[in-house]
Amino acid sequence: MGSRDNELGEFLRACRARIEPAEAGLSGGGSGRRVAGLRREEVAVLAGVSADYYARLEQGRERNPSAQVIDAIGRALKLTADARGHLYRLAGLNPRVLPENSRDRVHPSLLQLLDAFPRAGAYVLGPAFDVLAANSIAEALLAPFGAERNMPRILFTHPEARTVFAEWPVVAAATVHALRLNAGHYPADRDISGLVAELTERSPEFRTLWADQKVGGLDRAFKVFVHPDAGRIELTYQTFDVRDAPGQQLLVGTPEPGSRSEEALAYLAAMSAPA
Repeated sequence: MGSRDNELGEFLRACRARIEPAEAGLSGGGSGRRVAGLRREEVAVLAGVSADYYARLEQGRERNPSAQVIDAIGRALKLTADARGHLYRLAGLNPRVLPENSRDRVHPSLLQLLDAFPRAGAYVLGPAFDVLAANSIAEALLAPFGAERNMPRILFTHPEARTVFAEWPVVAAATVHALRLNAGHYPADRDISGLVAELTERSPEFRTLWADQKVGGLDRAFKVFVHPDAGRIELTYQTFDVRDAPGQQLLVGTPEPGSRSEEALAYLAAMSAPA
């Protein structure tokens, strides 16, 4: 069988060769091992499949693995999101990027990047649009909402939402359409499904918008804030996907240079600066 006939097997062998047993939580590593990385049997145990099945998969004798098996093998081999997508394609499946337990953790380098926007509101959203991290200006913009960190819940249940968001109908609709898009990307995400169920019950406006079945990403957007301390602030937002944390998005809102909004952000930055 030619190498191009078993690209899946070659990829699996290369991936397991790069993982030391200790990295996978296994004992028994060391110089006495005859193979680099993990053995087939060890990958099978970690993935919860039989050793015979995994061997047939590597050898190209099993051609129809299920998505559940590919998910389990991807986790066992500690593959990145890009590598898991590639594994899916090699297995003849449509790539699915599932939320992981790490999806709520913001990488330290991304936290540093937030502070690199001293005159912009920058924050990171999770798949259910929870604010996972924010710079000082974004924190000041969201201060009227207290401890609540979920943007859809703020928009549809917080008493200050329609005051702070001057164009509330536009922002609310765009948020619901983007949430529906995420629900399609992450159908197993309990935070999204739980939030949808909660807001469907609590908010007639959310219920109506959710029922219209429209979808759309959080792309370039214009937002108007009416801040209790800084007044009216107009920002243009750009959204960036965080590649090493599928489901996370970085949003950066900037004012028009020389505008009153730029002065207002400078005021908020000064107010939030450490004494």
